[in-house]
Amino acid sequence: MGRVVVVTAVHGPSASHLSDAWKSLREQELPAGWEWRWVVQEDGKSDDVAPHVPRDDRVSFGQGRQGGPGVARTLALSRVGQDVDLVRVLDADDMLTPGALSRDVRVLTSRPQLGWTTARVLDLLPDGSRVGFDQDPPEGVVERGAVLEHWQAHDYRAQVHPASLCVRRDLLAALGGWTALPASEDTGLLLALNAVAEGWFHGEAGLLYRKWPGQATSLPDHTETVERNARMAVVEARAKALGRMRWRYPGGE
Repeated sequence: MGRVVVVTAVHGPSASHLSDAWKSLREQELPAGWEWRWVVQEDGKSDDVAPHVPRDDRVSFGQGRQGGPGVARTLALSRVGQDVDLVRVLDADDMLTPGALSRDVRVLTSRPQLGWTTARVLDLLPDGSRVGFDQDPPEGVVERGAVLEHWQAHDYRAQVHPASLCVRRDLLAALGGWTALPASEDTGLLLALNAVAEGWFHGEAGLLYRKWPGQATSLPDHTETVERNARMAVVEARAKALGRMRWRYPGGE
């Protein structure tokens, strides 16, 4: 039996969107012999989130000290067992597309040399319309260092989206989870993964990325110049250092 755990960080303002995330997860169909679990971690300790978490044996809910989504996701790893093969990110306000988890499983089980996958992402706008990214790479292998190179050349914007990440659990653990930053923690992990292991990009959309006024990336602090430059410097330095190393999946060649 293979198992993929979907990890979701959530705080009070985004908790009402969990029902849509949950619906998209329930509709996923996996290859024979595989199952999924959902690990939901509140960023903080309040009474605002728990009422929105579904009561289901496949769902685990936890709380912890507030530290941002990266801290919440990394704390959630304490409830991702050693028997788990893959970890898939799903932010509380986003939704998986049909077949997204199955595509992740099929790629990573058939290509043991790969460490992670991402997929095409569609922005879900408040009016219900969907908009794609105009710099998606072709479907296929993402070579080591390719994400960093594009990110450096395009004002710190990667060509693949970290919110659609699926990664081997042991590789995620080896890199220490998400980068310890107040934001861009998912980009930091993505560039670290790409520095040590090849990945895969799904050309078919795997995520609906909700755009709404309360999301963290829409707040002024996210684009404040001094902090943004500091975050990018940390992300870049880590990726460059890891690029001089090499990860090898035990099942690979």
